[in-house]
Amino acid sequence: MEIPIFTVDAFTKVPFKGNPAAVCLLENELQDDIKQSIAAEMNLSETAFITKHISVDFSSGSRFGLRWFTPKSEIALCGHATLASSAVLFYLKKNINPVLVFETMSGELYVRQHEDSIIMDFPLNKPQPQDPHENMDILKAAVGDLPIEDVCYSPAMRILMVRLADTCDRSELITLSPIAEALLKSDSTGKTKGVLVTIKGTSNAQPGYDFYSRLFAPWFGIFEDPVCGSAHTLLAAYWSEKLNKKKLLAYQCSSRGGELELEVRDDGRVNIIGRAQIILQGTLKV
Repeated sequence: MEIPIFTVDAFTKVPFKGNPAAVCLLENELQDDIKQSIAAEMNLSETAFITKHISVDFSSGSRFGLRWFTPKSEIALCGHATLASSAVLFYLKKNINPVLVFETMSGELYVRQHEDSIIMDFPLNKPQPQDPHENMDILKAAVGDLPIEDVCYSPAMRILMVRLADTCDRSELITLSPIAEALLKSDSTGKTKGVLVTIKGTSNAQPGYDFYSRLFAPWFGIFEDPVCGSAHTLLAAYWSEKLNKKKLLAYQCSSRGGELELEVRDDGRVNIIGRAQIILQGTLKV
């Protein structure tokens, strides 16, 4: 079997930045163990599999199945691989529809083009406040002795969000260097699959990011997710409330880095807006 496969850098205007994802176009359904093997072979934070379902082809169809696999397991929601999948359909397959619908484990996701960007309609995940004293081991492993302003948890994402104190700046976030083994040993409950560290932005600097973040997820076989769209479903909910803003500009401070525009809606959804660069296309032989 030959499968068209692409590597796409998501949430970036230039190649080799943002978050790379592999995208596979499936004419016929594959067994899950083969999908997992492909994801392990690609060894990117996520590999996306698009199936035609009822659509005739990838250029004229408007509804597709979409699943995401890390090198270790399937996940319920992935923003950057959804953006990458949309880029393949819109940019390479020249899909004629103004709106595409992906059927996923997290429900129907709607995506559309707007000029050079792609707008994704995602569920908003409001995190729950947590007592820092009940999470001391994982907090120590993640941020060391840096002062903490707030700790929240998203059951839907299984992510612990740590907001550093406003006295911390971007350079301190960038230089954070937790150890994967220490993170894995710090949570014995099994409820945490990622630690999201965030700080308030600096509005007096251009382009005026409202907040910064980094995401560590060794539980998924990914030490650091370079730019995570799904994590911004909870970051958008948190920072929109704290800053009293509906439109936010975010930057994820991994070594690759990536920019996201966010629009929090009144219907419990969030528009995640970004760009993508298709850098590789080929054929996978299975």
